[in-house]
Amino acid sequence: MEENKDYRWEHPSSASNGDENGEAASPVKENCQDQREALPSEPRCVICGRYGEYICDETDDDICSSECKQILLNRLANSWKPVHLTPSVKLPISDECFYVRDDDTLQQNCLTIHQIESLRKKIDIRVKGESVPPPILSFSSCNLPQKLQENLETSGYEIPTPVQMQAIPVALNGKNMLVSAETGSGKTASFLIPIVSRCTSIRLQHPSDRKRPLAMVLAPTRELCVQVEQQAKMLGKGLPFKTALVVGGDAMACQVYRIQQGVELIVGTPGRLIDLLTKNDFELEEVSTLVLDEVDCMLQKGFHDQVMQIFLALSQPQILMFSATIPQEVEKMANSMAKDVVFISIGKPSRANESVKQVVIWVESKQKKQKLFEILTSKQHFKPPVVVFVGSRLGADLLSEAITTMTGLKAQSIHGEKAMKERRESLQLFLTGEVPVMVATGVLGRGVDLLRVRQVIIFDMPNSMKEYVHQIGRASRLGEEGTAIVFVNEEDKNLFRELVENLRSAGAAVPRELVNSRYLTGYYSVGRGQKKRKHGS
Repeated sequence: MEENKDYRWEHPSSASNGDENGEAASPVKENCQDQREALPSEPRCVICGRYGEYICDETDDDICSSECKQILLNRLANSWKPVHLTPSVKLPISDECFYVRDDDTLQQNCLTIHQIESLRKKIDIRVKGESVPPPILSFSSCNLPQKLQENLETSGYEIPTPVQMQAIPVALNGKNMLVSAETGSGKTASFLIPIVSRCTSIRLQHPSDRKRPLAMVLAPTRELCVQVEQQAKMLGKGLPFKTALVVGGDAMACQVYRIQQGVELIVGTPGRLIDLLTKNDFELEEVSTLVLDEVDCMLQKGFHDQVMQIFLALSQPQILMFSATIPQEVEKMANSMAKDVVFISIGKPSRANESVKQVVIWVESKQKKQKLFEILTSKQHFKPPVVVFVGSRLGADLLSEAITTMTGLKAQSIHGEKAMKERRESLQLFLTGEVPVMVATGVLGRGVDLLRVRQVIIFDMPNSMKEYVHQIGRASRLGEEGTAIVFVNEEDKNLFRELVENLRSAGAAVPRELVNSRYLTGYYSVGRGQKKRKHGS
């Protein structure tokens, strides 16, 4: 192995670990995966972007391991060598290395068209639109402010998720986009990182005593808004980036004062934001980015008119739309609101998160409570923390009390009629593990980041499969496996066909009572998963 000898890179933080010549005191790392990530001030491997602990004795390039040195030498042997590389991360998608370099304006990728298509295919990214930038392989390849990169590292962001790989460069490029990605895939950071970066850049280039809002995020629930604003604060820490939370349940006077003091980002629910804007004279002409989180909900009846009222009050902002499910009618509305929309789809659109194991049980309505108590008291089946979804606010209160009485487990309810302070306290107790069971209406079905939830129980089926996909998705965050136990009976007949299709596409077992239901007789053949031709069709 003498011909592959590498030398430790000499710098103040590592020279003391070797002799006076900087020779390595420990064996050279053989594999890239054995090397740690580089700190902001440290050299980075020209191949994978990890800590460049060694200098290649043949090229004087920083490398992290013998593996990356060999890749570098093979490239040289083929008369090809990447130049001006900035860090990228090695992805567990193939043995092929991809490279990312910086440009003066935006990150540009030196991947070939074939490599870009191959990368997208391997991580299940589909795009539609003109001049779509290639995916990024690391946050450091985006020309983000240094402090923002440090905040990302502090917050545990190591490599971008697939949705972040594609959505961040599109957003930074100023394009309108509509993104479909499963629950827990990292959509929130996909729009917050570009917002923090852009707002910071504007404030540093054009400092002003009168700071008007530069970006706005609209979401359907107070809980989701609270979560988005907290994450925005975390990413913008130490930067000229302030936020305002505009939701019901908090005093409007405090929200008005906050905006008057100067903020870069407003996060709010449409109804409360319109109420605030109609009663106060806020200037919104500098808002250049509008985000619609859970856009399929935001453009539906009940929210649509409010969202359009806010959108029309802005001066042609870049619009970024995200959800786990994107119906065709939402695509049509997106095209009517903005020009040249880039469509991004990650994974299988409108399907349940594949990381969630779905267990559907046929339970008659009168037996639901008893079946729930059996699950919650079973060492084999109870996997806390658990979210139990019900169809009504009163049902949430009554069921949570019944759970505590019959099982001895601490349970709380959360729904729209509770005061904001009470909802926050309940959610905090649940997220810290003090309360193992949370009974909720659909208020927790969308977007709220329940990282520690291992199990979801659908006590009452929602009104649509779209909501079903969102609710069971609470049991899986960022690909970690979870379980969804679903109660069904004849009262849910309107969803039988879609539910069976969903279960079979996910490889989940279908209860015989469901397939044999008179509402599906003649439509499905048991066990084959094939639709039958209807009589006369």
